Amino acid sequence: MTTPGLQALARTDLSPAELAHLHRLLGSWSVLADLSFSDLLLVVATRPEEEHEPQLLVIGQIRPSNRPTLVDQDLVGQAVLQSSWSLSTAALVRGDVVRGTIHHPMIGESIPVENIPVRFGGRVIGVVVRMSSPQPPSGGRGAASSFEKAYLEVFERLAAMVAESAFPFPEEDVGTEETPRVGDGFVVVDADGRVELASPNAVNAFHRMGVYSPPEGARFTELGVEESAVEWALATGRPVVEEVERRPDVIVLVHCIPLLAGGTVTGAVILLRDVTDVRRLDRLLLSKDAAIREVHHRVKNNLQTISSLLSLQARRAGPGAGQDALREAERRVRSIALVHEILSRDPGDQVPFGEIVGSLVQMAQDSVVSSCPVKIEVTGDLGEVAADVATPLAVILAELLQNAVEHGFAFGPGVAGAGAGEGAAERSGTVRLVLEHQGDRLLATVWDDGIGLPPGFDIEMTTSLGLSIVRDLVLSQLEGSIRMGPADGGGTEVVIDVPAGAAAR
Repeated sequence: MTTPGLQALARTDLSPAELAHLHRLLGSWSVLADLSFSDLLLVVATRPEEEHEPQLLVIGQIRPSNRPTLVDQDLVGQAVLQSSWSLSTAALVRGDVVRGTIHHPMIGESIPVENIPVRFGGRVIGVVVRMSSPQPPSGGRGAASSFEKAYLEVFERLAAMVAESAFPFPEEDVGTEETPRVGDGFVVVDADGRVELASPNAVNAFHRMGVYSPPEGARFTELGVEESAVEWALATGRPVVEEVERRPDVIVLVHCIPLLAGGTVTGAVILLRDVTDVRRLDRLLLSKDAAIREVHHRVKNNLQTISSLLSLQARRAGPGAGQDALREAERRVRSIALVHEILSRDPGDQVPFGEIVGSLVQMAQDSVVSSCPVKIEVTGDLGEVAADVATPLAVILAELLQNAVEHGFAFGPGVAGAGAGEGAAERSGTVRLVLEHQGDRLLATVWDDGIGLPPGFDIEMTTSLGLSIVRDLVLSQLEGSIRMGPADGGGTEVVIDVPAGAAAR
């Protein structure tokens, strides 16, 4: 989707620095809309073209959170003739605030508009168009008019800063969903940090922090509230966002916006938002993540304990079928433990399978006991794999790699592997693991250049426990497919194809 910035870049002569200034304005102008009780549009001039009349391009639109909107349709991306919006054009050309009225087709009457030039680096690069209701903001309610009058006065001070290139601030970050708005709590302080005005919601925020004395005329520190953010904003003329934890169970987000006139700090707007519930949820999530990591860590430790016990039992069993069975069981348990080890570090739903593959290859490499050296190569990567797929897939690949190095190169007298010399000591083998993530499918191919499969081999009829486990995991648990047969040029090839989103059952 084309963003307003890209639209502007394609159709205007604005520089990257000028576009960045407009982007910061779009990220912080919600305070302007709320303080003015108005819909705001941000327009810029398009690049002059000889064959077309000059146009204005709408690159931003915001509605107030405390009043019904006057503009129901989305105007971002639309272009209008400069002659049609003569007031905005005048503000763009003259660099002054231009006021007037326009006819609103939806409400059938004229509405007041204010066109505020957006200046950057001594040049007017856009215009903020304020469209306000023809009725007073208070709507005749009277009691709220004193607050609304104060809101409008602060808006005029910020609008002047926009025209002077003092707002938005150069280093201010683009607002997020947590950024307080005027309706959350609004405080105005003078140049000395004394409260001139506090909205009812701001007073409620003070009450939540245990402050019940009237805030007007007092500094934050006199109210018992941390005022380092306010002091910093007034001293530096730069905005500050800080969380104030008045009590262990109350957290308030404080956004201080200094008010400047001719480069001098004359006061500050402070927006307050009670984020106690949000932070409580964040802590619950962190606690949940920690608990999940701990569970995976304990599962991994238990599996490693089982693996050690099986290994100990195998050593005591002595050579034979019993010892081999215990060692195979110990290897399978270790394969599962690898997945839980990664999940204990990052308790997400996705597992970086590449971290598992390296350990699986090392396990297979360590189990080579024949006189034939075997090299294992890995090509490709599966990327992030769902946790419920990673566990059975790790067991599958461990079995296939183990099967390849253990049985694929069991050369008997007179049998030579690919590339083998005349003596048994000169024989060598290669096992190649190829991994591919193709859209919603995961493909794994295990190839070796060993002695190949016995005549008439059919994986559906195999009596090998390891291959039976592989077949059942692929078909039943991962709902995929498996093909095992002779490889081109000799040896064996196994191809595993499973859905990337398969859910283990």
